[in-house]
Parts: sequence; structure tokens; C-alpha cells
Amino acid sequence: MSSIEIGLWVSGGLLVLVVLGMRVAFAAGAAGVVGLIWIFWEKKDYAWDELGWALGVAVKTAGQVPHSKIASQELSLIPVFILIGYMAYYAGLTNALFDAAKKWLGWLPGGMAVSTVFATAGFSAVSGASVATSAVFARIAIPEMLKIGYDKRFAAGVVAAGGTLASLIPPSAILVIYAIIVEQDVGKLLLAGFIPGVFSAVVYGGIIVGLALAMPRLGPPVGGFGWGERIKSLIPAFPIFFVVLIIISFIYNPFGDPLGTPTEGGALGAALIFVMALVKGMKWAELKDALLETAKLATMIFTIIWGVLIYVRFLGFANLPRAFSDWIQGLEQSPMMTLVLILLAYAVLGMFMDAIGMLLLTLPVVYPAVMALNGGDLVSAADSTFGMSGPMCAIWFGILVVKMAEFCLITPPIGLNCFVVAGVRPELSVQDVFRGVTPFFIADALTIAGLVAFPGIVLWLPSLA
Repeated sequence: MSSIEIGLWVSGGLLVLVVLGMRVAFAAGAAGVVGLIWIFWEKKDYAWDELGWALGVAVKTAGQVPHSKIASQELSLIPVFILIGYMAYYAGLTNALFDAAKKWLGWLPGGMAVSTVFATAGFSAVSGASVATSAVFARIAIPEMLKIGYDKRFAAGVVAAGGTLASLIPPSAILVIYAIIVEQDVGKLLLAGFIPGVFSAVVYGGIIVGLALAMPRLGPPVGGFGWGERIKSLIPAFPIFFVVLIIISFIYNPFGDPLGTPTEGGALGAALIFVMALVKGMKWAELKDALLETAKLATMIFTIIWGVLIYVRFLGFANLPRAFSDWIQGLEQSPMMTLVLILLAYAVLGMFMDAIGMLLLTLPVVYPAVMALNGGDLVSAADSTFGMSGPMCAIWFGILVVKMAEFCLITPPIGLNCFVVAGVRPELSVQDVFRGVTPFFIADALTIAGLVAFPGIVLWLPSLA
């Protein structure tokens, strides 16, 4: 049996394990180790006396992965960004942000829901975790919406969908992971997520207003706020905008060289939020909770990375990425149609896997194929203004797949954000939340179509850096 056939069999077994409910980290790690044993044993013609040798080499090969891949400065961004989000919550900055959004946008049809979306977008700019964003606003926004008569399913769907914006708007943990997998500039990728994230929030807001106009019972507007109250509401929310400015300045300085690395910017942002939280009266128990929640979420993410990278090492030995790339290039359809099919495949795969695991498992195979399609053709097929080099195409494709990962956070049966919202609000079932997010599938489809058709939305900011 050839190494490619072994790769296909092991990959099929991995998908079966995931569908059966095994955690991606453990399924990928186990598949990787089994695949390495199989590959090395195949080289010895399946001699039984060589099985021990194959096992030893496979374990050593797999054992080198965690330290060699995880010991990178870029990955330290992940716990820093998550910590910023949790401390901002305990400092009361999320409540201030939601209050400001409500007073400025509440007058719109479905205004409280629109306010929630833009408040989650603002919070996403200091929190790199979608799960944390959904959990925070399930506590803050849903009671406010239910109090004024919102449909409970719609309210839950707004929070679950709004939480996905943390995947795109910097600082984004999943964009950092993508950058490390494909070996691209972390700073430029974080910059690239800003405008698409805002664009996605605007599309969400448009969908909400349209639904509220068609079905007023979903959510009434909130009025009675004067200009004085609106301007005054910005003052408590200002610290969040200040921290965002600090982080962005470290990534991109329009007046010269960057002030530092994204990691340094994130660390400074965390220190500033910590000081603000102390000034606001954060207690030791709250700081402890913030640190513990950060540790739990970061550990979960790193465990997934460890397990999947063992599987990725096996894929390299199986030569599956090169074979898939050659197959993609051999297709007779246009590069743009191939890209659309890849994105649709992500939509289906995301129904059964979490976002980070899905990207870690697929990118080592899919990314080389997409880059082979580029050569200027892929991007120029969408917009002749950006007939780009490999790095710019990598950034564009990265934003597309991360947006698909956002989509997967709210799709049944695995949509993690929906389970988080239902877990925080006992009065809501998971089925209620899944029904509530249905309109946002249309919003995400429109957003992805816009990003594919107009790459400039993604590439304008990183092209300036």
C-alpha cells in the first residue's frame, strides 16, 4: 500500500472518530501516531519483528512536535488576548460598551439587537475568543432584550452570532493560529481582519433591521436618549477604544516603523486593562476567576494544537498535501470555482468539528493547493486591482477560511457558541439558540460573497503596512 493510500485511510478514520464524538485533539493525536507507525512499518514490508522499531520511531517523531511547534513567541498572543477579554469583563467595561451602543443605536428597528452586535464587535477588539464574547454578552444583553419584549430565540441568536466576530476582529486567536500554520506575518493578518470584521457586523445589523421591519414582534426599538446622554455614555467605554488603539499602533504605525511586535502590544494592552480593573475595584476573587478562565481556554486551544500537529506531521510523511495540490491543479474548472467549492466543503465540515480543530486539520492539505491555484489567476478572477503575490493571497484566503470558521461556530450540531449561550442562560435550550441564529446564516453567506468578490475589503489595510 502506498503512503498516499495510508494517508487517506488514516484521515478517513480520523473523521469517523470526530463524528462519533471523540475530542479533536485526542482523535488527531491518535490518528497521527497510528499513521506514523503504519508509514514506518510499511517501509519494512510489514515484518512483525520490525513493528517495535516502527512504534519507537513513530513515538519519537510525534514527541518532537509539541515543543518544536508550540515554543514560538507568536503563540503567546493567545493567552494574552484571552486574558484581556476576561479582565475587561470583570472591570465592567463590557457593560459600559453595551450601554453606549444601546444609547446610540437603540432607536433603530430591532435596536437592542443591533446594539448587541456592535457591542460584541467592540468587545471583540479586546478579546481574541469567540466563546468568551458569547458567554459575556449572554449574561449582559439577553436579560435586557427579554425585559423589553424580544423573542427569546432571536435574542439568543443575536448573541451567539455576535460572538463570532471575535474570530475576525483583532486581536483574534484563530488568526494567530492560521498565521503560524501557513507561516505568514501575524501582524498583517490581524490588520486584515479589522475591516472584514466591521463589514460582517454591518451585515448582521442590516439583517436585524430588515427582520425587525418585517416582523416588529421580534424586537421593538428603544428610544428616549438625548444627545447629552449619548455623548456621556462614551466616557466609560473609552478605555476599550484606548486599548484597541494601543494594540493596533504596535501592529501598524502609519507614521513610521511599528512600535513593537503584536505580542508586546497585547502584553501592554493586558497591563492597561489590569490597571483599569483595579481602579474599578476588581476583587481578588474576580482576578482569580479571570486567570483561571484564561488558563482553561488557552489550555484547551493548545491541546488541540498539539494533537493536530502530530497528525500534520504524519500527513507530511504520507505526502498527502502534495497529492491533493496536484489533484486540484488538474481539475478543469476555473480557480475561482475551485475556491468556492473549498469554502462550501468547510461549511459542511464545520457542522461536525470545532473551528480551530477544523482549520488545523485541513490547512496543511488545502493551503498548498490554493496557493498553487494563485499565480495571480485566483485573485485577479475576483478583482483585477489585486493580482497578488503569494503572501497577499495567503492573507486573503486566511480571512475567508476564518470567516468560514465563524460560520461553523453557530451551525448545528456542533456550533460551540450556541452551546455556550444555552449554558449561560438556563431558560434557553440549545434548540432555541440554533433556531435563533438561522437568519445569520444568510448574513454570513452575504459577507463571504462580498469578501470573495472584492478582495480589497481584506487587503487594503495590510497593503499599507
